[in-house]
Amino acid sequence: MKITQVSSVLLQEAWVLVKVRTDEGITGIGEAYHGAGVHQIVVDERLMRPLIGQDPRNVDKVFHDMMYSMSASGYYQGAVMSAISGIETALWDITGQAAGVPIWQLLGGKFRDKIRIYNDSHAGQSETPEAYAAKAQEVEALGFTAIKFDIDPPQGRRDRYNRTISNDEIAHHVEIVTAARRALKSNTDLAIDAHWGYAPVDILKLAYAFEDLNLMWLEDPCPPENIDAMAKIAAATRTPICTGENFYTRHGFRDLIQQQAADIVSPDLAKAGGLLEGRKIADLADMYYINLAPHNIGSPIETIATCHVCAAVPNFLALEFHHLAHPFWNELTLEGPLIQNGYITVPNAPGLGVTLNEEAVRRHAKENLGFLE
Repeated sequence: MKITQVSSVLLQEAWVLVKVRTDEGITGIGEAYHGAGVHQIVVDERLMRPLIGQDPRNVDKVFHDMMYSMSASGYYQGAVMSAISGIETALWDITGQAAGVPIWQLLGGKFRDKIRIYNDSHAGQSETPEAYAAKAQEVEALGFTAIKFDIDPPQGRRDRYNRTISNDEIAHHVEIVTAARRALKSNTDLAIDAHWGYAPVDILKLAYAFEDLNLMWLEDPCPPENIDAMAKIAAATRTPICTGENFYTRHGFRDLIQQQAADIVSPDLAKAGGLLEGRKIADLADMYYINLAPHNIGSPIETIATCHVCAAVPNFLALEFHHLAHPFWNELTLEGPLIQNGYITVPNAPGLGVTLNEEAVRRHAKENLGFLE
């Protein structure tokens, strides 16, 4: 079996889908993390050279060949790594179809049949405790047992550059998070995302205040590039710390994990290197008893692909979902709504195990680079 063509499509939702065709008629589908030019990098001739004519089932070898070919283009991070990640997922889809088994089987088998989904929620226009409590209960009523809210620095804050937090901001965030936590059932988990907005000394004021709320985690408390600062935060509070969506490959996670600078790691497999790299990151984290909660803002293709890794590793905690109010999300696969009562059933069909709705892709395509023919 040989790779004959690689193509991509940018959807109006900014999702980037990847298609790899072979000379035996098997086609693989993947998704790359969105970003400027990612869909164009997927079909760049520097990526085509190590792909065309190769056996797609040699996934790890082809991955290394792509990395080497793009080594002068920032291959460890950014748009290039996103493109490689999407292609790598499509190669696993082909390999599973050719072998007649789901991807999770190729990754070592599965630990679980259902993947727990946490919904990234927003209270809406009203930034009141009542609005947060109502939204939390609304999402919980749909069957989700894990919910996340943001505590971004408010618009018009006095100085967003020095990453400080005022006393009034502290009081506001504590009030809304407490209201959300008290509105939920005792075993429904609540996570909070700070989006890298604060300095350690300031975010710790919140982390300390949250300690008695038993949060699932406090995410991205400070900018990701300083692991020592992240480690300082993690060591200073009983509130679990989660980070990782802006790290690339297992090499990018090594210091974070070895320094135990986070209690949960959250790689985005559509840009961190793909599915096997996700497995390797999870295994490294598991050596330190750190759980995996992948970041995911993609379409059902990225979501299902990530589910295969979540099923195959022991230390999975929860998988992110962003598109509760997005009708197109459920249209993109022929299998219908994938999330039922807050869980996705792990597919047992070969490869990804879901069927792309090409007509839906055609209706939402913004730029087609050979994907739709």
